Amino acid sequence: MPEDDGALTRREPLQVPSPGTLFRDTGHGDRVGEFRGVAGPYWSLRPVGGGVEWEAEPEWVRALTPAERLSVENALRNLRSSRGGL
Repeated sequence: MPEDDGALTRREPLQVPSPGTLFRDTGHGDRVGEFRGVAGPYWSLRPVGGGVEWEAEPEWVRALTPAERLSVENALRNLRSSRGGL
């Protein structure tokens, strides 16, 4: 097993989640997105609140902690509120 030099380490792939499940993509700068589906060996994630999907390697993706999920959900509610309830 290689030594941990502080670089990102790959995790075991996760089972395919339900669409809409929130994840952090450690392979793309810790971006947070919601799971949209599978594209070949990749998972398609979409920014919370909308935007362009990106492909993530499942082994670099991790589930949000309860505190992270609450923070993202609150930010999304605030965004929707500022857009007039969209």
